[in-house]
Amino acid sequence: MLAVAVLAGCGAPPELSEPTAAPTRTAAPTASGPSTPPTTPPASAPPPGVATPTPDAGLVATACRNGPTGQRVVQLLRGRAGVLPANVRVQVRTGPLCAGEWQYTVLEVTGHEELQVVTRGQATAPTLVTAGTDVCTIEVRATGPAGIRALACDAGPAVRPSA
Repeated sequence: MLAVAVLAGCGAPPELSEPTAAPTRTAAPTASGPSTPPTTPPASAPPPGVATPTPDAGLVATACRNGPTGQRVVQLLRGRAGVLPANVRVQVRTGPLCAGEWQYTVLEVTGHEELQVVTRGQATAPTLVTAGTDVCTIEVRATGPAGIRALACDAGPAVRPSA
């Protein structure tokens, strides 16, 4: 009973009460004569040597401009990594897509399942992070940029971007 009495004294919140008469507006007097638009100062470039902020390149994976080529990724897998034998036919289906210093590539391997590849590092000497049908490894999840994690872990096996 006490709670009802306390709440009853508060009334309805202002946003729920019925509106009263609509506010009226009065027009501001206009000045006669020519009007000029306000002037804005011209944009200037930052002084030399000052860093300008840029968005994080790792948030979204995009086609690599300075990353490894698909052929370079295939060479890496056939070389020291020993993932692909020399006699297997391989075609790049997607990528490489870059996010930060990481790359994601999907390869069609004749007679086998699609092969996903995650690499990182320089374009001329990428390092293999993982390759297989499921590349959402602990390393990719823990240290990979968001753009690579989205492709390797979130997209699922049936939904892959195509280049």
